[in-house]
Amino acid sequence: MIPHEGAGAAVSASPSLRTRVLRHVMLPLALAWLAGAVVTLVVSSHFTEQAFDRALLDDAYSIASHVRTGSDGRVGLQLSANELRAALFDQAESVHFSVLGPDGQRLAGGELPDLPVPPGESYRYREIVHEGQLMRMVALRHTVEGRAYRVLMAHTTRVRGALGQQLLLYAALPQLLLLVLLVLWLRRGIGRDLAPLHRLQTALSHRDARDLSPVQVPPSTQEIEQLGQTVNALFARVEHSVRAQREFAGNVAHELRTPLAGIRALADYGLGHTDPAVWRQQLQQVAGSVVRASHLVDQLLALALADEGEQALRRERLSPAELLQQAVLRHLDKADRQGVDLGARGVDAEGAEALAIVADAALVGAMLDNLIDNALRYGGRMLTLELAAGPAQDEVTLAVVDDGPGIPETARRALLQRWSQGIDGQRLGQGAGLGLSIVARYAQLLGARLWLEDAAPPGGLRAALVFPRAPD
Repeated sequence: MIPHEGAGAAVSASPSLRTRVLRHVMLPLALAWLAGAVVTLVVSSHFTEQAFDRALLDDAYSIASHVRTGSDGRVGLQLSANELRAALFDQAESVHFSVLGPDGQRLAGGELPDLPVPPGESYRYREIVHEGQLMRMVALRHTVEGRAYRVLMAHTTRVRGALGQQLLLYAALPQLLLLVLLVLWLRRGIGRDLAPLHRLQTALSHRDARDLSPVQVPPSTQEIEQLGQTVNALFARVEHSVRAQREFAGNVAHELRTPLAGIRALADYGLGHTDPAVWRQQLQQVAGSVVRASHLVDQLLALALADEGEQALRRERLSPAELLQQAVLRHLDKADRQGVDLGARGVDAEGAEALAIVADAALVGAMLDNLIDNALRYGGRMLTLELAAGPAQDEVTLAVVDDGPGIPETARRALLQRWSQGIDGQRLGQGAGLGLSIVARYAQLLGARLWLEDAAPPGGLRAALVFPRAPD
């Protein structure tokens, strides 16, 4: 079969499961990597800035330690030119300083932007631009003879910037490399974990439509094993449905062949005579054969529905007393025509309404109809529908009791099988041996059981349906 172009395009446009999993995994990982790199850079820069600022402050303290009263009684920077060059020497950075008196006048050093120190603080930092260069400056408060002097110290930031770039490079690159390795490892691992899913897809795509045997699912992941089990369960249901349909078709073809051939023979015999009495007699026999064929079709359909019943059950809380009363009303006319006394026992007893069951009303009605129909065919002149508690404490029994010849105990189990008929059924030529098997199958679907036993004297058969009692 050639696939539809639109469907193929839709499938090809959809991303693979591995791609989607990688996307869902890698996006948080990439964001985490980016956040980690930023945090690492910020923390490293913070401590690096603190280290450089501390060195800058130490230089300011070094200069301030030489701001004192000289031999002439004046306060100034007591350093020679060589000592000053040694104190300010730096191979990488440009260093500038200035010493300001209490009145703000410069006592030593070069020209630098003024930076007041707030009261209560000893020093203060600021970024400045001096002589076209970005600098970091600190203003240090220094007290000499009770008067406040300030030492301004400024360094260029070339080393700081280079160190920040190196920190960014060495912090981000290893994490990026690890991220790439993780992507490759995840891609390979996800592909390996999804390989059983690909094999399952390949096995299903190459499987013959008539092959409903279970798919072999090797142990892999829990989700893939559950998918395989679900597919196998679907195959089992489809196989059960197909088998039921084939069996139904075979049953119909086999069982209807005989009544249809009989009807054809009766019609041909009638058409070969000109006597209206013969026609009437043949038409009556044709009508009887049609009734039996219709009954057979109904039973075959009921049997097919029983095989499919697990998917269509409608369980609800039911009153067995009402079900038995309705069954009596449905068969009362037929029982009267046959001269059978049909009644019910236990439906009006005290506590009968409390004997509830949980079941499908249609299936329970069908079971009672089949049991009553069998009793009307093969039973005696007394037919009773019975409601009782038990036999166990949490069970309810619906029984159909007749006073006919009964069924030998050795034959009861066989009669619950399909196409099995008793001696009376074979002698009368009625039915197809499906009634009791339908009832047994329905009972199995509802969690009940069918029990055949001898009726109380004067004898007969008691067909009992035992249901679990519904909780109050």
